[in-house]
Amino acid sequence: MKVLMLNGSAKPAGNTYTALLEVGKQLEKEGIAYEIVQIGGKPIRDCIGCGKCTENGCVFTDDGVNDFLAKAKEADGFVFGTPVYYAHPSGRILSFLDRVFYSGSKAFQFKPGASVAVARRGGTSASFDCMNKYFGISQMPVAGSTYWNLAHGGAPGESALDEEGMQTMRNLARNLAWMMKCFEAGKQQGVCLPETERGARTNFIR
Repeated sequence: MKVLMLNGSAKPAGNTYTALLEVGKQLEKEGIAYEIVQIGGKPIRDCIGCGKCTENGCVFTDDGVNDFLAKAKEADGFVFGTPVYYAHPSGRILSFLDRVFYSGSKAFQFKPGASVAVARRGGTSASFDCMNKYFGISQMPVAGSTYWNLAHGGAPGESALDEEGMQTMRNLARNLAWMMKCFEAGKQQGVCLPETERGARTNFIR
């Protein structure tokens, strides 16, 4: 089993990465492999609602969205990490995930996910709430921890000094690993995925 993580920071070795790495280290202790995908500093397109998604994902192929989606199809769980900009997730991770989920949400259905928010000081809980919206609309069970999945730090790597934050990351990893193992055990026992109704699109605007 494998967890696919996404670092939504333009800094590949900043505090968001430090938090995700702590999750990854604990996952390995639980017998779960992981990979951290870096969004990096190159431009990320917004979703423009063009409706031209393909079987491979987004019609635009000049960034890492479709590569991430291909990895997501093979992954068993997810952790999305974001730095906090103006009490909100980074614009780049929202643009990235909007396109990933809009063009390939089936890759995430019934797989557990979690989000992590990292800031110098404020805005973490609002960013955490925003990131969790992707799970709720995509039939993804959400892994929790012993606190909200937050860590604090200013200078790169400083979040490692947030003792409670790192503890939260490790407990998140334990809970995520446990959920994945339970789902796999259920699959082996013949527990089927729930049926999903489609088609109803209520629109009260006339």
